[in-house]
Formats: sequence, C-alpha cells, structure tokens
Amino acid sequence: MFRANDTVWERDREGVWQKYCGFLDNSLDAFMGIQEHLLGEQLRLVGQSPLGRRFLPVRLPTTGKQFRETVPLTTYEDYRDILDGQREEFLAVKPHAWIHTSGRGGAFRWVPYTPMAYERFVDAGAACMILASATEKGEVNLSSGTRVLCNIPRMPYLSGLLGEGLHDRLGLRLIPPLDDLPDTDFHKKTEVAFKMALREGAPIIASLGSVLVKMGEGMAEHSRKTRFTRDMLHPAVLWRLARAYARSRLAGRGILPKDLWPARAVIAWGMDTDIFREDIRRYWGHLPYEAYAASEGGILAIQSWLRRGLTLLPYAAYYEFIPENEWLKARGNDSYQPRTVLLPDLEPGKLYEIVISHFYGMPFLRYRLGHFIRVLSRGDDEAGIHLPQVAFHARADDLIDIANFTRIDEGTVHRALRMAGLRYEDWTLRKEKTGDSPSLHLYIEPR
Repeated sequence: MFRANDTVWERDREGVWQKYCGFLDNSLDAFMGIQEHLLGEQLRLVGQSPLGRRFLPVRLPTTGKQFRETVPLTTYEDYRDILDGQREEFLAVKPHAWIHTSGRGGAFRWVPYTPMAYERFVDAGAACMILASATEKGEVNLSSGTRVLCNIPRMPYLSGLLGEGLHDRLGLRLIPPLDDLPDTDFHKKTEVAFKMALREGAPIIASLGSVLVKMGEGMAEHSRKTRFTRDMLHPAVLWRLARAYARSRLAGRGILPKDLWPARAVIAWGMDTDIFREDIRRYWGHLPYEAYAASEGGILAIQSWLRRGLTLLPYAAYYEFIPENEWLKARGNDSYQPRTVLLPDLEPGKLYEIVISHFYGMPFLRYRLGHFIRVLSRGDDEAGIHLPQVAFHARADDLIDIANFTRIDEGTVHRALRMAGLRYEDWTLRKEKTGDSPSLHLYIEPR
C-alpha cells in the first residue's frame, strides 16, 4: 500500500492509476470472478463466528448461487442486539474502528470496519480523488500535500474515517484539519475553512452535496461581510481577493467561492447530490464528481473521469439487486422473500433495490440497504467501461405510494419545490387520512 511519506505519486503515476482505478478495465466476467472469490473468503472467515452462525447454514455455501438460496435477506434489526452494544466477541474480526450513521429517525446504526475493510475504503476514496481530478484516462494530478477544502464531521461518522485515512495514508491536507474545532458548529467551521483557504488555496473541494451548497452560501455571505484586517496583508490573500473581486465584477454579481478558489475538482456524495447539482456548479464552478456511499458499506460506486454514470467497485461488497416488481411484492408482506439478480442481469432503465454482503470479516450478509438504483446503460463506450452504469435513485423506505398508481420520492419533491422557486430550510411530506380519503400534506419550514 502507498503511505503518505512515499514519493510514489511522482515516480509511478501509471502504477497509482492501475492500483486505484484499474477496476474500470474489468470485463463483466472478471468482475463476477472477483465477487465470487471474495465472497468465498468472507464465508470461510465469518462462518465460525457467533454472528455468522446466526445466518449461515451448518454446511457453508461454496458458491454465490448456494449463498443466495440458503441465506435469508437481512436488515439492521437482525444485527441490532450485537452491533448497538459493539459486542466484538460476536464478530469474526476485531474492528479497526466503529462508525455510525447520522441517526435517521433518532436511532444510530453502528458498523464495525475491520482493518482490511478500512484499507479498501481508503483505496476507494483515493480513486475518487484521482478520477475527479483527471481529464483523461491514466492522468494522476494528486500529490502528497494536496489541499482538500471540506466540512465533514469527525469520527464516528464515515466521512471522518475517510478523512483520517486520506490524510494518514495518502498525505492529503484537509482544510480545516479534522483535529481542529471538534465541538464547534457548522458555521464556525465554515468561517475557519474560509480563512485558511484564503491563505493556502484548495484545488479540491469535497463534501456532502447539501453541505457544499450550505458552505457556498456561507462563504458567499462571509465574503460580503469581510472587513480588511492585518491577516489580509499576506500576498496570497491579497491576490486571491483582488482576482475574485475582478471576476465577480465582470460577471455583474457578488463574490462566490469559485472566484476565490478556482477548483480542480469538486467531489460530492449523498442522496441529494443530483438535486443540488446546479447549485454546486453556481457556487464552486464545476458540476460535482459523484460517489455513491453508505455507512453500512463504505464507497460502493464512483464515476469515471467523464463524470457520467457510476461504476460499482468489485472489492467493496458482494452485490445483489431486487427488481422493482419483486420489491413491490414484498412490501408489507414480511413472509415473502424477494428474488434477487446479479450484475449481468441488470436491464437499462429499470430500478433495483441494492443488497450487499460484506467482505473482509465485516458483519452484514445479504443486507438490504434500503436504496434504489437506476440502471443507465450496460457500459460506457467512450470511457471503455464494459460494466453497467448506474445512478442512485431514491431511498426505498421513503417512497409514498398513492393508490398503487404512482410513487413519490424525496428527489421528486425537492425538484418540485425548487422549480416553484420556494426558499426553505426543510420540509416533510406525509400521506395522511382526511375523513375517508388519503391526502398528501406538505409541511415547509420557510427561510
């Protein structure tokens, strides 16, 4: 593996690309071969652990087909008694770190990351950085010390674990550093990041899609309120401010973050990235490079340098997919086990709920993430990618079904509100009963 004190970025850029981005060259057969091999290792590793024995038959499956036929689909509730208490004696491998989700509905989901899973997770983060900064295949524009402007929470959140890995293993510099201001609020961190980046610059911008918009709004506001101080006498700060002022005047508007930091790459993740795509470009000057990640699985899919569909990472997890019609059969029927298909069976234009099984001794087996993906195509000819291209579509547990006729998801409501020109802080939509008839009630917190 490459460590921060290596000069490998400079002396073997071809090797760096191949290590982190070579998965894009896999054929479908090669992808499935990797999946089967790593699944076999995982089953042998977890088969004798107390948690593994809860789900696996006495005679361990030896193929993916046997695995799918003999092991039930699971959700977090099947693991809660072990993972909520971080009961490591039930696990196959002692974790490197424990992380948790953002606490949707007030309840965290705890996930142990084993040492090898952590290494692969950071590899995927490095691939994102390389591909987001590239304009063509094989191009590596990173080096030890590259500055990344971000506003991410510290451990035990997944982004904090990634930030630590990118700093420790790859030598990337986070602005502000994760060790700074651990207990301050978002706006204070944004202010500190603004001042640091004014002096040092930041060629890469990275965060949740919604956070990038809030950072952009906050920094634009901060630039309007900034008064001349002694700190601004630094030549780099003066040059950056003068250049930003000139750019904004030419454009006939106020100063935006893209005027202060012409970024090489803007990286976004999160389920609302597609909704905020144009806002991100307005503030930061680039359409975002996207990644699909989940606390329970790490980084699962990323874009190529062409920034179109997402390609699944073969080393992250074993993938199964529940077709939309099977998901509908199982909805509200706990006794029905929906049928799953594998990557070669995906059909462009269709929706699938994604199911993952961990590798490297991590706990989840046939785990329903609760996310829908849409299949865009069977590959990307221009990029030379021969694997299905997908996009995150919606949370499977957030769909509101209306008389079995149509389903509304979060993204649809977001887009409708933005097209209506409403300025709001947050909203919630509920299907409620008014008399004998169901109706949709939208509650908005205005800005």
